[in-house]
Amino acid sequence: MARFTFEEKLDVVNRYLSGVEGYESIAQSIGIEKSSVIEWVKLYEHHGEEAFRKSYTSYTIEFKLDVLNYMNDYGTSLRETAAIFNIPSSSTLTVWRNQLETGGIDALQPKKKGRYSMSKDNPKVMKEEVQAEGSMEALQAEVERLRMENAYFKKVECLSSKQGKITKQDKAQVVYELRHEFQVKALLKLAGVPRSTYFYWVKNFGRPDRDAELKALIRLIYDEHQGRYGYRRIRDELKNRGYVVNHKKVQRIMKELGLKCLVRMKKYRSYKGTVGKVAPNVLERNFKTDKPNEKWVTDITEFKLFGEKLYLSPMLDLYNGEIITYTIGRRPTYSLVSTMLDQAFERIKDEDELMIHSDQGWHYQMKKYQHALKARGITQSMSRKGNCYDNAVMESFFGILKSEFLYLKEFDSVEHFIKELENYIDYYNHKRIKTKLKGKSPVQYRILAHQVA
Repeated sequence: MARFTFEEKLDVVNRYLSGVEGYESIAQSIGIEKSSVIEWVKLYEHHGEEAFRKSYTSYTIEFKLDVLNYMNDYGTSLRETAAIFNIPSSSTLTVWRNQLETGGIDALQPKKKGRYSMSKDNPKVMKEEVQAEGSMEALQAEVERLRMENAYFKKVECLSSKQGKITKQDKAQVVYELRHEFQVKALLKLAGVPRSTYFYWVKNFGRPDRDAELKALIRLIYDEHQGRYGYRRIRDELKNRGYVVNHKKVQRIMKELGLKCLVRMKKYRSYKGTVGKVAPNVLERNFKTDKPNEKWVTDITEFKLFGEKLYLSPMLDLYNGEIITYTIGRRPTYSLVSTMLDQAFERIKDEDELMIHSDQGWHYQMKKYQHALKARGITQSMSRKGNCYDNAVMESFFGILKSEFLYLKEFDSVEHFIKELENYIDYYNHKRIKTKLKGKSPVQYRILAHQVA
């Protein structure tokens, strides 16, 4: 494969992150393998632009063992591990693993550069060292060590291929199985398992797992929400299902099971502008309300997929964060907002005193929009120019939408994307729980509050 400069690699990553092109199309356009594009993107996600700056690091034996142990402990793939440790090529890890399996830890020792000169050494001393190293006892000890390493890593690799993640309990199990063949002390040192931890697990071998049911339920909730939940939300969902569990225990079990929240939130930054002229900022960042249909917020966001653009216009109730209604269109015309507004009006009751807040987009400055609100007795509120924090709840929803939906799923077509988007918004309203809603989803919270009232 041809060498690529820092700028070329960064350009490839930016093309992918724009959302217009996929791994395959980018790889074909510049004549490289798809796997290389994936590696560059992952490296950038973990280390930013520094991942592509040339580095002539000589990896120590300790660093190599840390990387291989991390891969075994957490079950990460070669590509993911290389990205985490900023190693340019995942094939490097394959070489290290093969060296460890065939030649033991010593095979990972960096080779010294330059020629070796015997003239610098005392021949008599060298002769004695060679004789000592070549003694029968030393050779037998070396053979025994290599045999132990080979037996240990074979069992560990077998477990890794079956379940993906290797825990300390698994390592203790391997040491226990090999205890009659090799010294336990040497095996524990090789496995990196403390003596106390080993004997704790040996004592508990054969006993039923008291948390087996809880572990199964945690994995079920994690899978139901497609990896979007961290330990706090899973704790809240367990409480909804009748299981009162400390969040630290949930965190520990998720770590044991190798379950990690896949969502990474991205912050949006803007600047403070001047006050709008069409309508004042009546909301003034007071996003709290005690009843439905009192404060609504709206905005439009854009998606770029398959060389096309899609626009989403939702209406959100600040009472419970519920998406009242929404429209999707291929063009940002006024009908995108007017249709959404007509649908939202169906939720309003005669006794409601409603305010609708938006940014200063041209849709919300149109006379048609202003007259539609006035005809219903609705107060119009608008953010200051260029200040996203005045409509922070709506910006937060768009951030969640893109982090939990757009960046985590693959789509076959624009139509497939629209269908999955509709499914996600339904999930967001009815199933996705929020801590500030006492562990309930927006719809559950609204219904429960209505029943209590």
